[in-house]
Amino acid sequence: MGLFESALKQYYKAAKLMDLDPNLREVLAHPKRELTVHFPVKMDDGSVHVFTGYRVQHNVARGPAKGGIRYHPAVTLDEVKALAFWMTWKCAVVGIPFGGGKGGVQVDPSRLSMNELERLSRRYFSEIQIMVGPDEDIPAPDVNTNPKVMAWFMDTYSMDVGHTVLSVVTGKPLEIGGSEGRLEATGRGVRVVAEEAANYLGMDLRGASVAIQGFGNVGSHAAKLLSQELGCRIVAVSDISGGICNERGFDIDELIRYRDENGGVIKGYPDGESISNEDLLTLDVDILIPAALENVITAENAEKVRARLIVEGANGPITPEADEILQNKGIFVVPDFLANAGGVTVSYFEWVQGLQWYFWEIEDVRKALHKVMKKAFATVLKTCRYYDTDMRTAAYIVAIERVAVATKLRGIYP
Repeated sequence: MGLFESALKQYYKAAKLMDLDPNLREVLAHPKRELTVHFPVKMDDGSVHVFTGYRVQHNVARGPAKGGIRYHPAVTLDEVKALAFWMTWKCAVVGIPFGGGKGGVQVDPSRLSMNELERLSRRYFSEIQIMVGPDEDIPAPDVNTNPKVMAWFMDTYSMDVGHTVLSVVTGKPLEIGGSEGRLEATGRGVRVVAEEAANYLGMDLRGASVAIQGFGNVGSHAAKLLSQELGCRIVAVSDISGGICNERGFDIDELIRYRDENGGVIKGYPDGESISNEDLLTLDVDILIPAALENVITAENAEKVRARLIVEGANGPITPEADEILQNKGIFVVPDFLANAGGVTVSYFEWVQGLQWYFWEIEDVRKALHKVMKKAFATVLKTCRYYDTDMRTAAYIVAIERVAVATKLRGIYP
């Protein structure tokens, strides 16, 4: 099953349960726009390589499209469609006035020089500029992209239109219109909903054991905030190089320093036993946070998962078949487009700041983020109990209802 087909399966389950009008169900199932671009980039050795990139807008009924751009050799149109689809519901479930978008380029950025990466980024953004803009579609960082890439995107767009446009992308460096708290935002959102879910389950977080698959921006910030603000024990983490575990819990600041000084990987960290990414998912822990890539918990390994609570930091880490198994096991799952919505929420704050040319203090950003995430969790939980369903289906119902209402109010043009 492709990723978009998998996403549609979850969507149709919710649409059926909420008895969504068949016409609206059909409209909301399809992306509004799909753009594929093939563009040349001059390499440092003088050769020219043609890369393939995508930008998809799923729905813009509630506002401009919003979603990250990823650089990865495995990027496909199917993946980007699914991620844009989820972005629609992610924005809607937390109540921010954006629709869903996503983009990507088929490239391994680790094989490019900095100059090649800049040329690729600028050329790709100029190619998709026919459908992006501060009122149309606002990209952001994703896998293998960062504030530096966003700065190139913003500058490219600004040079083309003849003046600086801060609000065309989010996730920028602070010095050129970025927002305080943006780098930690997705991890902080995971921390907030983990606390809310634990309170609902009657779980004491002080000393609770946590395993995190993926120790990039989301996983490392979630680990730091869960351990330092809530007193959790981060007993296992992993990245592309493999994983490590320590029953006593890791010093996350020390582990982050080691990662940053060791080429961005945790392999070889001395204060932990080696463990595979696959084994981490089945550890006997209180909380499991899959914060790497999609489809890591499947029908093949779901039965072995022993965590009491799963908070999805990544997009689509659990397949629909695995979802059913986890539900039957009584594992409480906070779905991705609720759990990791902290990033897009602070991106919304950054967009607002950029439009106004007025910037907030970090405590204002954090306070506003906590308020949005807590309210969204409470709304989804209430819906979950009302329909006697799981949290993922409930989150879809909340989000679909909001997008459906906007679509119905606006009508079908012409």
